[in-house]
Amino acid sequence: MKGPYCKPGQTTADHKFVIQETDVPTVLDSHQVKVQVKACALSPINVKLMEEMIIQKDVCPVGREVVGIILQVGPKVTFFHPGDEVVGILPLDTEMSGLSEVIVMDEYHLVQKPEKVSWVEAAGVIHDGVRAYTALHTFARMAAGHTLLVLDAASACGVLAVQLAHSHGVRVLASAHSAEDQAFLEQLRPSVARVIGVWNSQVDLIEVCMEETGGLGVDIIIDSGVRLQEETDARRLLPHKHDIITLLGVGGHWVTSEDNLQLDPPDSRALFLKAASLSFLNQEVWTSSSARQGRYLHIMRNIVEKLSTGTLRPQLEEPVPLYEATVSMEMVQRGQMRKRLVVHL
Repeated sequence: MKGPYCKPGQTTADHKFVIQETDVPTVLDSHQVKVQVKACALSPINVKLMEEMIIQKDVCPVGREVVGIILQVGPKVTFFHPGDEVVGILPLDTEMSGLSEVIVMDEYHLVQKPEKVSWVEAAGVIHDGVRAYTALHTFARMAAGHTLLVLDAASACGVLAVQLAHSHGVRVLASAHSAEDQAFLEQLRPSVARVIGVWNSQVDLIEVCMEETGGLGVDIIIDSGVRLQEETDARRLLPHKHDIITLLGVGGHWVTSEDNLQLDPPDSRALFLKAASLSFLNQEVWTSSSARQGRYLHIMRNIVEKLSTGTLRPQLEEPVPLYEATVSMEMVQRGQMRKRLVVHL
């Protein structure tokens, strides 16, 4: 069975994507299932994270968010039967590419796909849905009446965070990185209470947020990265860490995607005085401990249920065929795709 794989290089630009043959086991372990893949979403491969978690490979499988039909089940599988439609995420240490026609994976990484949900939507929502759900429910403990600031809200994960928060009665403020993003976010009203166009140098993020909250600050902030100092043009629209701390209200919660965030003593003191908290958003930890497996499955079930009811509506690029997967993955790895890209098998 053939599938796309990534040969890691020294930098992201050096990563090479190739088609490689892989073996599909004929005999399944106790809790494994064989899945005929119908669609697979593409997400950037975090080679650095895999190295830090001691998952070092010559080649890394491409495509982990899969949806398909169960063909065969192991002797002790209890959740599924042949013919069931399922959606899930292959673990970080998987050996198989999700862009293979048939894959084998553990039943504890899959949930049932609702019948009226399309293959493409199910594959496109699961990664960003888990990320948004982890940020808002697991870390920030959002509740009705809270005020949430989603930075770069037009991103694939940002849109789902906006929709998820609005469905729980949270008031959402959203920042836009371009005029196009701002126009798109304005269309999401009433899910978004205020769109803040940070691309416009005349707009002050702190001033607008304080105006919207009566000077009290926001309860939850989800960032897509922060500036630690004066940085390149590519990161100039990201807020500075001091701005985020200033915007937090008393008891507020900051969920960050910045994996090498550095807090100085004055930053920590400011968080202490506000009794505010900070969490690092790494959704890969769900599969690092079996104690969290039930919670992880609950999150995935909740996401596909909200997708089936229309509460969540992922922003997707036009699906691409399998023969375009390697070229498409190169674009995804370089961060050139704003919406989630799905390969239809």
